[in-house]
Amino acid sequence: MKKAVVLLSGGLDSATTLALARRDGFDCHALSVDYGQRHRIELQAAARVAERLGARMHKVVKLDLRAFGGSALTDESIEVPTEATQGIPATYVPARNTIMLSLALAWAEVLGAQDIFIGANAIDYSGYPDCRPEYLRAFEAMANLATKAAVEGATMTIHAPLVNLTKAQIVLAGVRAGVDFSVTVSCYQPTAEGLACGRCDACRLRRKGFLEAGVSDPTRYASNAQA
Repeated sequence: MKKAVVLLSGGLDSATTLALARRDGFDCHALSVDYGQRHRIELQAAARVAERLGARMHKVVKLDLRAFGGSALTDESIEVPTEATQGIPATYVPARNTIMLSLALAWAEVLGAQDIFIGANAIDYSGYPDCRPEYLRAFEAMANLATKAAVEGATMTIHAPLVNLTKAQIVLAGVRAGVDFSVTVSCYQPTAEGLACGRCDACRLRRKGFLEAGVSDPTRYASNAQA
């Protein structure tokens, strides 16, 4: 089996990505990043997903992006938006995917892996610039210039199997691949008990996906969540 590093946040998209990588025969090493996100409950979800989907290993790297702030996910003085906004939302974390992909690339070199999976999506998503196909192609090109492995002939490939799918298509792909979505977490501001707010962008997109896919939504919402 070919080794692969799979970025795993514990959400719907990354869980589906891990399941698809496993389906395609990759020996998956899951990587999560504890970057100081206010929704750190997602790291517990990532551990559950990694175990249930048979990841070879699950590594959590701590890298505190609260040192820079600039995002509603790393700076609690910035409110998480509860309504759709124009442009790039306040939940965008500066350079997050670049940082995470770089960490995945480093681990891939150590493992002797040539494949990295990320659950980026550019259809039903929040408009983050580091989820676009052109960005992912550019990172792959950089990876094949900047690493010892690539210089020695081990070409690196960035896989984004969800990038051109709607959220409903992602839900259906996950169901077919055996994902238990009840153990995943998408909400940016869950309660202390782990209940989803139902109002943030991540909740709205998740709910839309299940609704359009015709699949029962297993998400546990807070009592004041919007219908």
